[in-house]
Amino acid sequence: MHYKKIGLIFLIFLLSSIGSVTFAFLYPQFYTLNLQVLAQTPQDSIIKANDLVNQGIEQSEKSQFDTAIKSWQSALTIYQRVNDSFSQGTVLNYIGLAYRNLGQYQQSLVSLQQALALLKEGQDKVAIGTTFNNLGLVYNNLSQYEQALDFYQQALAIKQEFNDRRGQATLLNNIGTTYRNLSQYQKALEVYRQALILFKSVLDKSGEGTSLNNIGGVYDNLGQYSEALEVYQQALNLLQDVKDKTGEGTTLNNIGVLYRNLGQYSKALEQYQQALEILKQLGKRPLIATTLNNIGEIYDLQHQYETALNYYEQALKIRQEIQDKVGEGTTLNSIGAAYRNLGKYPEALKVYQQALAVKTEANDSRGRATTLNNRGNVYLDQGQHAKALEYYQQALEIYTEVGDRPNIGTTLNNIGSAYLQTGSYQRATEKLKKAIEVLESLRPGLSDANKVAIFETQDYTYRTLQRALIAQNRIEEALEIAERGRARAYVELLSKRLSDTSDPQPTILPPTIKQVQEIAQTQKATLVEYSIISERELFIWVIQPTGKISFRLVDLKSLKTSLQDFVSNSRTLIGVRGRSLAIIPKNPNELNKNQDIITRKTLENLHQILIQPIAKFLPTNPSSRIIFLPHTSLFLIPFPALQDTNGKYLIEKYIISTAPAIQVLDLTHKQRQKVSGVGALVVGNPKIETQVSRKYGLTQLDGAEQEAIKIAEILNTKAILGIEPTKAAILQKMPSARIIHLATHGLLDDVQKLGIPGAIVLAPNGKDNGLLTAKEILDSKLKLNAELVVLSACDTGQGTLTGDGVIGLSRSLITVGAPSVIVTLWKIPDTSTALLMTEFYQNLQQHSDKATALRTAMLTTMKKYPNPLEWSGFTLIGEAE
Repeated sequence: MHYKKIGLIFLIFLLSSIGSVTFAFLYPQFYTLNLQVLAQTPQDSIIKANDLVNQGIEQSEKSQFDTAIKSWQSALTIYQRVNDSFSQGTVLNYIGLAYRNLGQYQQSLVSLQQALALLKEGQDKVAIGTTFNNLGLVYNNLSQYEQALDFYQQALAIKQEFNDRRGQATLLNNIGTTYRNLSQYQKALEVYRQALILFKSVLDKSGEGTSLNNIGGVYDNLGQYSEALEVYQQALNLLQDVKDKTGEGTTLNNIGVLYRNLGQYSKALEQYQQALEILKQLGKRPLIATTLNNIGEIYDLQHQYETALNYYEQALKIRQEIQDKVGEGTTLNSIGAAYRNLGKYPEALKVYQQALAVKTEANDSRGRATTLNNRGNVYLDQGQHAKALEYYQQALEIYTEVGDRPNIGTTLNNIGSAYLQTGSYQRATEKLKKAIEVLESLRPGLSDANKVAIFETQDYTYRTLQRALIAQNRIEEALEIAERGRARAYVELLSKRLSDTSDPQPTILPPTIKQVQEIAQTQKATLVEYSIISERELFIWVIQPTGKISFRLVDLKSLKTSLQDFVSNSRTLIGVRGRSLAIIPKNPNELNKNQDIITRKTLENLHQILIQPIAKFLPTNPSSRIIFLPHTSLFLIPFPALQDTNGKYLIEKYIISTAPAIQVLDLTHKQRQKVSGVGALVVGNPKIETQVSRKYGLTQLDGAEQEAIKIAEILNTKAILGIEPTKAAILQKMPSARIIHLATHGLLDDVQKLGIPGAIVLAPNGKDNGLLTAKEILDSKLKLNAELVVLSACDTGQGTLTGDGVIGLSRSLITVGAPSVIVTLWKIPDTSTALLMTEFYQNLQQHSDKATALRTAMLTTMKKYPNPLEWSGFTLIGEAE
């Protein structure tokens, strides 16, 4: 007689951050064994034992694990009576897995160790290998990853001996999950890919779907969202084809988690709701609970805390009913977070205490540490620093014991923050430096996109350390940390492109103060670096060409809003709608007087915050250069248009350019030395593909066409217009050009939903829609030899604002070889653009300095079009010469 096999199960993996928890699915798998019937066993006992085993399996599938254990224990008694060691070992495997599902890991280990001893007596290698795997699963749950890997490897060796490719694939999936828990993401990917190949070789579509889900999960962890979405979609298609509804529901959940991480909450909810409907039909209560928890988290993130609590309570009820201790603790943590967000600290602490008890009972070390961290956060919110430190220290000890480096870094950050609040600045500095060391150790080997994403999660630590250092008047050291915490992925990518070595990860250290001073001297410019520390504090450093460094702390409390909102509101007040269109009066010579007053006052306010505090450190010679190094939202500031109280624009006083980091300036300067292109490539008013035109509301730009013709004449070339500038044609011409000018639409959108926004609109060729995206530029083998790329189009200077700078078109173009890029911060009218660009190129013919040429063009344009929106939206990024 054959016995049912317990199907695939899913482990809920807890991801912790400074103050919240999120949930995602992984796919560890276990094996079960077919019980063999011995001929000498009395028939009635066999039938009864068989019935009990099958009854236990049915109960287990309904998540009735306690009842299932009783059924299996009754069957075990029969097998003991007839001295059937193999069947005893098999049933003990079932019992061990049931205890694991209940979070009773020690009891699970006892049952599985007993099973192993019995099965070794019979020397059944297949059964022994199965038990090794199941032991590995439990040790993985206990965060004892080395022991887990040891058992998995023993099981894998047996599967290889018997050439069981499906079994090998299953083991490799479990090994990959352990590497993922250890944050060894590259190893996890390698192993998951091996599993995928093996599942394909045995035509196991569900297994393929499992491996693809796991691969997607790693990409999601790394912030490589485009790759994650792609493989999740492959998994979903496969699982739907084979009607694996459980796998389908799980994959939808994973896609939901991905959208959650992208901040696309409505899409996340849509995926979760689809998953919930499928899982309810299947009666998969553990997965239903997880999905309800995920939905609750989305409402929590949208500040709909009462709705979030409703979903959390539904999830909690199920998890308590099925005695899922690990899941119960996770949901209690979620409820605690909601109460904390509501400012209900006593309720939060009470729920966290319950979560702690449950996690302790379940021997969930990592979950216990997360709960301790969360309790510490509540005490820190209330200013109870000693208690916060006590809980953080306990969490740190656990994370250190299990080797969880990301959370070691997070907890060290929390400890540093607590010391900072108590005025223990030196101790705060020590802990925060250790946190940065740990967090930076996670980055080697990651892709550029992964580094950007992981930097964003770690940005808070760099900013907190800057505060601690400034509190001790360690101004220069704080500047080093500011540089160390910005544009690192950008710097490393540029360095790799410039490097002559074959090393895929060339080592490039953050700049020292001496190197910063040397860069200022080489640039012959005053460097102004901003760092937004919090809603209330802005740090500004001024590095003069002489090497002198000055510092100012700007108190932002008077703004009564965040600096980000202030910048956004300021742009609206001067006529920029959102992050794109500038509204210009039809007759620029008859500006609305009220709007003129509002614009001037707004630009003065920005000047008051960003320039006035450092004014005495800036040069007085109007031919002096200033390079601004903005931070996050400050990249949206039109620095040339900032006005002092005398009504004088900044561009009238200085030659201005920008860069994302001081070290980037050094690299673009080196990049400038390698320029070898000749001639110019000028594109104007490409034919817009119909669907692109409709989707983005784009029309043909006759003014851009005239602009391109004039500029091409200045540069002694012919403009490429209309249907001619297809993506393929322009990509072919770009590497040989010395100057590239693209007078066309630019899009801010993440056109391909690949995580890197920005696209240049070119002509379609029948094979594509003509959109050249920032990601395509970055991922291609394109190597520019141009000294300058000008994107005379709307929003080309924008993108995703990060600590790594603006992720978009400008970054992509500099990365592939352009040392200087001119972009726009909003849509500028054709007439003023044409004048400014014509003036720019005529000036460039006389001066090799692009920043000087741009300044002169702005001053000329200003005379005819005095509204700042008509001339100040152009920004030079990178090398000026």
